[in-house]
Amino acid sequence: MKVDDCNQPTPNALHIQGLIAIAIVSLIWATTFPLTKNAVTSFSPAVLTASRFTVAAAIFTPYLRGLNPQILRDGLVLGLLLFICFTCQALGLETANANRGGFIFSLNVIIVPLLGAFFGQSLLLKTLLAAGIALTGIGIMCWENGSLGIGDLLLFGDTFVYGVYMLVLQGSVQRHSTLSLTAIQLWLIAVLSAVWAAPEIVGQFETLTHNYGIILYLALVGTAACIWLETIGQQWISASEAALMCTLDPVLTSVFSFWLLGEKFGVRGLIGTALVLTALILSQSKSEYIDRKLILGADDV
Repeated sequence: MKVDDCNQPTPNALHIQGLIAIAIVSLIWATTFPLTKNAVTSFSPAVLTASRFTVAAAIFTPYLRGLNPQILRDGLVLGLLLFICFTCQALGLETANANRGGFIFSLNVIIVPLLGAFFGQSLLLKTLLAAGIALTGIGIMCWENGSLGIGDLLLFGDTFVYGVYMLVLQGSVQRHSTLSLTAIQLWLIAVLSAVWAAPEIVGQFETLTHNYGIILYLALVGTAACIWLETIGQQWISASEAALMCTLDPVLTSVFSFWLLGEKFGVRGLIGTALVLTALILSQSKSEYIDRKLILGADDV
Protein backbone atom coordinates (compact mmCIF):
# COMPACT_ATOMS: atom_id res chain seq x y z
CA MET A 1 0.00 0.00 0.00
CA LYS A 2 1.29 3.47 -0.85
CA VAL A 3 1.89 5.86 2.00
CA ASP A 4 -0.71 8.33 0.77
CA ASP A 5 -3.47 5.76 0.41
CA CYS A 6 -6.24 6.25 2.95
CA ASN A 7 -9.50 4.33 2.95
CA GLN A 8 -10.49 1.59 0.54
CA PRO A 9 -13.51 2.81 -1.46
CA THR A 10 -15.19 0.61 -4.05
CA PRO A 11 -13.62 0.39 -7.54
CA ASN A 12 -16.51 2.41 -8.98
CA ALA A 13 -16.02 5.17 -6.38
CA LEU A 14 -12.29 5.24 -7.12
CA HIS A 15 -13.02 5.49 -10.83
CA ILE A 16 -15.31 8.48 -10.23
CA GLN A 17 -12.64 10.11 -8.04
CA GLY A 18 -10.12 9.64 -10.86
CA LEU A 19 -12.46 11.30 -13.37
CA ILE A 20 -13.04 14.21 -10.98
CA ALA A 21 -9.29 14.66 -10.43
CA ILE A 22 -8.59 14.87 -14.17
CA ALA A 23 -11.59 17.16 -14.67
CA ILE A 24 -10.09 19.55 -12.10
CA VAL A 25 -6.79 19.40 -13.97
CA SER A 26 -8.62 20.35 -17.18
CA LEU A 27 -10.35 23.20 -15.36
CA ILE A 28 -7.01 24.59 -14.20
CA TRP A 29 -5.19 24.02 -17.48
CA ALA A 30 -7.94 25.96 -19.25
CA THR A 31 -6.49 29.06 -17.59
CA THR A 32 -2.79 28.30 -18.13
CA PHE A 33 -2.66 28.40 -21.96
CA PRO A 34 -3.60 32.10 -22.25
CA LEU A 35 -1.47 32.96 -19.20
CA THR A 36 1.56 31.20 -20.67
CA LYS A 37 0.94 32.88 -24.03
CA ASN A 38 0.87 36.25 -22.25
CA ALA A 39 3.90 35.47 -20.07
CA VAL A 40 6.26 34.58 -22.93
CA THR A 41 5.76 38.08 -24.33
CA SER A 42 7.40 39.46 -21.15
CA PHE A 43 10.23 36.99 -20.58
CA SER A 44 11.78 33.98 -22.28
CA PRO A 45 10.30 30.45 -22.25
CA ALA A 46 13.41 29.22 -20.42
CA VAL A 47 13.02 31.72 -17.57
CA LEU A 48 9.27 31.08 -17.34
CA THR A 49 9.75 27.30 -17.14
CA ALA A 50 12.58 27.56 -14.61
CA SER A 51 10.75 29.96 -12.31
CA ARG A 52 7.42 28.08 -12.22
CA PHE A 53 9.03 24.68 -11.64
CA THR A 54 11.51 25.89 -9.01
CA VAL A 55 8.65 27.29 -6.93
CA ALA A 56 6.52 24.17 -7.49
CA ALA A 57 9.40 21.81 -6.61
CA ALA A 58 10.14 23.67 -3.39
CA ILE A 59 6.61 22.92 -2.14
CA PHE A 60 7.12 19.17 -2.64
CA THR A 61 10.65 18.96 -1.20
CA PRO A 62 9.56 17.18 2.05
CA TYR A 63 8.36 14.20 -0.03
CA LEU A 64 11.85 13.43 -1.37
CA ARG A 65 12.68 11.48 1.79
CA GLY A 66 12.89 7.70 1.83
CA LEU A 67 13.24 7.22 -1.91
CA ASN A 68 14.25 3.89 -3.44
CA PRO A 69 15.92 3.17 -6.80
CA GLN A 70 12.65 2.11 -8.47
CA ILE A 71 10.67 5.26 -7.69
CA LEU A 72 13.72 7.38 -8.50
CA ARG A 73 14.01 5.74 -11.92
CA ASP A 74 10.29 6.08 -12.69
CA GLY A 75 10.19 9.68 -11.45
CA LEU A 76 13.20 10.69 -13.53
CA VAL A 77 11.75 9.15 -16.71
CA LEU A 78 8.42 10.92 -16.12
CA GLY A 79 10.16 14.18 -15.25
CA LEU A 80 12.24 14.10 -18.44
CA LEU A 81 9.14 13.51 -20.58
CA LEU A 82 7.30 16.32 -18.82
CA PHE A 83 10.27 18.68 -19.21
CA ILE A 84 10.18 18.11 -22.98
CA CYS A 85 6.42 18.81 -22.96
CA PHE A 86 6.60 22.09 -21.08
CA THR A 87 9.62 23.23 -23.08
CA CYS A 88 7.85 22.59 -26.39
CA GLN A 89 4.71 24.31 -25.08
CA ALA A 90 6.54 27.44 -23.92
CA LEU A 91 8.56 27.70 -27.15
CA GLY A 92 5.55 26.92 -29.34
CA LEU A 93 3.32 29.55 -27.76
CA GLU A 94 5.84 32.26 -28.62
CA THR A 95 4.51 32.15 -32.19
CA ALA A 96 1.48 29.81 -32.26
CA ASN A 97 -2.08 30.92 -31.60
CA ALA A 98 -3.23 29.79 -28.13
CA ASN A 99 -6.63 28.77 -29.50
CA ARG A 100 -5.05 26.50 -32.10
CA GLY A 101 -2.74 25.20 -29.38
CA GLY A 102 -5.78 24.01 -27.48
CA PHE A 103 -6.91 22.03 -30.52
CA ILE A 104 -3.47 20.52 -31.09
CA PHE A 105 -3.21 19.43 -27.45
CA SER A 106 -6.61 17.75 -27.72
CA LEU A 107 -5.14 15.37 -30.32
CA ASN A 108 -4.03 13.32 -27.33
CA VAL A 109 -7.56 11.94 -27.30
CA ILE A 110 -6.63 9.80 -30.33
CA ILE A 111 -2.83 9.58 -29.87
CA VAL A 112 -3.01 7.96 -26.42
CA PRO A 113 -5.29 5.00 -27.27
CA LEU A 114 -3.35 4.34 -30.50
CA LEU A 115 -0.02 4.43 -28.65
CA GLY A 116 -1.53 2.19 -25.97
CA ALA A 117 -2.58 -0.33 -28.62
CA PHE A 118 0.95 -0.21 -30.08
CA PHE A 119 2.35 -1.09 -26.64
CA GLY A 120 -0.07 -4.01 -26.19
CA GLN A 121 -3.12 -2.47 -24.52
CA SER A 122 -6.70 -3.22 -25.54
CA LEU A 123 -8.46 -0.77 -27.84
CA LEU A 124 -12.23 -0.43 -27.47
CA LEU A 125 -14.62 0.62 -30.22
CA LYS A 126 -16.23 3.21 -27.92
CA THR A 127 -12.80 4.76 -27.24
CA LEU A 128 -12.26 5.43 -30.94
CA LEU A 129 -15.84 6.67 -31.41
CA ALA A 130 -15.59 9.03 -28.42
CA ALA A 131 -12.16 10.26 -29.56
CA GLY A 132 -13.44 11.02 -33.05
CA ILE A 133 -16.50 12.90 -31.77
CA ALA A 134 -14.44 14.92 -29.26
CA LEU A 135 -11.80 15.79 -31.85
CA THR A 136 -14.50 16.96 -34.27
CA GLY A 137 -15.99 19.16 -31.55
CA ILE A 138 -12.65 20.73 -30.66
CA GLY A 139 -11.90 21.28 -34.34
CA ILE A 140 -15.19 23.14 -34.83
CA MET A 141 -14.45 25.32 -31.80
CA CYS A 142 -10.78 26.07 -32.19
CA TRP A 143 -9.32 25.45 -35.62
CA GLU A 144 -8.50 28.50 -37.65
CA ASN A 145 -7.34 28.82 -41.24
CA GLY A 146 -3.71 29.41 -41.99
CA SER A 147 -0.56 27.40 -42.62
CA LEU A 148 1.26 25.58 -39.86
CA GLY A 149 4.34 27.32 -38.45
CA ILE A 150 7.22 26.18 -36.26
CA GLY A 151 5.20 27.00 -33.15
CA ASP A 152 2.42 24.64 -34.25
CA LEU A 153 4.95 21.88 -34.94
CA LEU A 154 6.44 22.32 -31.47
CA LEU A 155 2.95 22.02 -29.98
CA PHE A 156 2.42 18.82 -31.98
CA GLY A 157 5.64 17.51 -30.43
CA ASP A 158 4.39 18.56 -26.99
CA THR A 159 1.15 16.66 -27.58
CA PHE A 160 2.83 13.45 -28.74
CA VAL A 161 5.34 13.35 -25.88
CA TYR A 162 2.57 14.07 -23.38
CA GLY A 163 0.68 11.08 -24.77
CA VAL A 164 3.72 8.91 -24.03
CA TYR A 165 3.93 10.50 -20.57
CA MET A 166 0.32 9.57 -19.76
CA LEU A 167 0.92 5.93 -20.71
CA VAL A 168 4.15 5.71 -18.68
CA LEU A 169 2.43 7.39 -15.74
CA GLN A 170 -0.44 4.89 -15.91
CA GLY A 171 2.00 2.07 -15.13
CA SER A 172 4.29 3.90 -12.70
CA VAL A 173 1.62 5.39 -10.44
CA GLN A 174 0.38 1.96 -9.38
CA ARG A 175 3.71 1.25 -7.67
CA HIS A 176 4.55 4.44 -5.78
CA SER A 177 3.46 7.27 -3.52
CA THR A 178 1.88 9.99 -5.66
CA LEU A 179 3.47 12.74 -3.55
CA SER A 180 7.01 11.35 -3.88
CA LEU A 181 6.58 10.63 -7.58
CA THR A 182 5.39 14.21 -8.13
CA ALA A 183 8.30 15.63 -6.10
CA ILE A 184 10.91 13.80 -8.21
CA GLN A 185 9.35 15.01 -11.46
CA LEU A 186 9.17 18.61 -10.31
CA TRP A 187 12.75 18.74 -9.07
CA LEU A 188 14.20 17.18 -12.21
CA ILE A 189 12.36 19.71 -14.37
CA ALA A 190 13.40 22.55 -12.05
CA VAL A 191 17.08 21.60 -12.36
CA LEU A 192 16.99 21.09 -16.14
CA SER A 193 15.10 24.32 -16.76
CA ALA A 194 17.44 26.25 -14.43
CA VAL A 195 20.41 25.13 -16.57
CA TRP A 196 18.47 26.13 -19.69
CA ALA A 197 17.60 29.56 -18.25
CA ALA A 198 20.98 30.32 -16.61
CA PRO A 199 22.29 32.68 -19.33
CA GLU A 200 19.10 34.81 -19.18
CA ILE A 201 17.87 34.71 -15.59
CA VAL A 202 19.86 37.69 -14.27
CA GLY A 203 18.86 39.98 -17.12
CA GLN A 204 15.17 39.14 -16.67
CA PHE A 205 15.04 39.10 -12.87
CA GLU A 206 13.36 42.51 -12.65
CA THR A 207 10.69 41.45 -15.16
CA LEU A 208 10.03 38.36 -13.06
CA THR A 209 9.46 40.44 -9.94
CA HIS A 210 6.86 42.50 -11.80
CA ASN A 211 5.01 39.34 -12.84
CA TYR A 212 5.23 37.38 -9.59
CA GLY A 213 1.45 36.87 -9.48
CA ILE A 214 1.42 34.97 -12.79
CA ILE A 215 4.50 32.98 -11.78
CA LEU A 216 2.98 31.94 -8.44
CA TYR A 217 -0.30 30.90 -10.07
CA LEU A 218 1.43 28.90 -12.80
CA ALA A 219 3.80 27.33 -10.24
CA LEU A 220 1.44 26.44 -7.40
CA VAL A 221 -1.83 25.84 -9.24
CA GLY A 222 -0.95 25.26 -12.89
CA THR A 223 2.10 23.09 -12.16
CA ALA A 224 2.34 21.55 -8.68
CA ALA A 225 -1.38 20.96 -8.15
CA CYS A 226 -2.01 19.79 -11.73
CA ILE A 227 0.84 17.29 -11.87
CA TRP A 228 -0.13 15.84 -8.49
CA LEU A 229 -3.81 15.60 -9.42
CA GLU A 230 -2.90 14.01 -12.76
CA THR A 231 -0.82 11.44 -10.88
CA ILE A 232 -3.67 10.76 -8.44
CA GLY A 233 -6.30 10.52 -11.17
CA GLN A 234 -4.38 8.00 -13.24
CA GLN A 235 -4.31 5.60 -10.32
CA TRP A 236 -7.97 4.86 -11.03
CA ILE A 237 -8.67 5.65 -14.70
CA SER A 238 -6.88 4.66 -17.90
CA ALA A 239 -4.60 6.94 -19.89
CA SER A 240 -7.18 6.93 -22.72
CA GLU A 241 -9.90 8.16 -20.35
CA ALA A 242 -7.57 10.82 -18.97
CA ALA A 243 -6.79 12.01 -22.52
CA LEU A 244 -10.50 12.21 -23.30
CA MET A 245 -11.12 14.26 -20.15
CA CYS A 246 -8.42 16.68 -21.33
CA THR A 247 -10.65 17.65 -24.26
CA LEU A 248 -12.50 19.74 -21.69
CA ASP A 249 -9.53 22.16 -21.75
CA PRO A 250 -10.45 24.17 -24.87
CA VAL A 251 -14.14 24.03 -23.96
CA LEU A 252 -13.49 25.49 -20.52
CA THR A 253 -11.05 28.02 -21.97
CA SER A 254 -13.78 29.31 -24.28
CA VAL A 255 -16.30 29.42 -21.43
CA PHE A 256 -13.91 31.36 -19.18
CA SER A 257 -13.09 33.78 -22.01
CA PHE A 258 -16.81 34.41 -22.58
CA TRP A 259 -17.59 34.76 -18.87
CA LEU A 260 -14.59 36.74 -17.66
CA LEU A 261 -13.35 38.57 -20.75
CA GLY A 262 -16.56 39.02 -22.71
CA GLU A 263 -15.20 37.19 -25.75
CA LYS A 264 -17.62 35.77 -28.29
CA PHE A 265 -19.02 32.28 -27.70
CA GLY A 266 -21.15 31.65 -30.75
CA VAL A 267 -22.76 28.75 -32.59
CA ARG A 268 -19.43 27.03 -33.26
CA GLY A 269 -18.66 27.07 -29.55
CA LEU A 270 -22.04 25.60 -28.66
CA ILE A 271 -21.77 22.85 -31.27
CA GLY A 272 -18.21 21.99 -30.23
CA THR A 273 -19.14 21.90 -26.55
CA ALA A 274 -22.12 19.63 -27.25
CA LEU A 275 -19.92 17.20 -29.20
CA VAL A 276 -17.25 17.06 -26.50
CA LEU A 277 -19.83 16.42 -23.78
CA THR A 278 -21.42 13.73 -25.98
CA ALA A 279 -18.01 12.08 -26.33
CA LEU A 280 -17.46 12.10 -22.56
CA ILE A 281 -20.87 10.51 -21.94
CA LEU A 282 -20.22 7.91 -24.65
CA SER A 283 -16.85 7.00 -23.12
CA GLN A 284 -18.52 6.11 -19.81
CA SER A 285 -21.54 4.31 -21.27
CA LYS A 286 -22.02 0.53 -21.15
CA SER A 287 -23.26 -1.30 -24.24
CA GLU A 288 -22.34 -4.58 -25.87
CA TYR A 289 -22.26 -2.80 -29.25
CA ILE A 290 -19.61 -0.21 -28.37
CA ASP A 291 -17.67 -2.10 -25.67
CA ARG A 292 -16.22 -4.45 -28.28
CA LYS A 293 -12.42 -4.71 -28.36
CA LEU A 294 -10.94 -3.84 -31.72
CA ILE A 295 -7.47 -4.82 -30.55
CA LEU A 296 -6.81 -7.33 -27.79
CA GLY A 297 -4.27 -6.39 -25.16
CA ALA A 298 -1.85 -8.55 -23.21
CA ASP A 299 -4.46 -9.20 -20.52
CA ASP A 300 -6.88 -10.64 -23.09
CA VAL A 301 -4.51 -13.16 -24.59
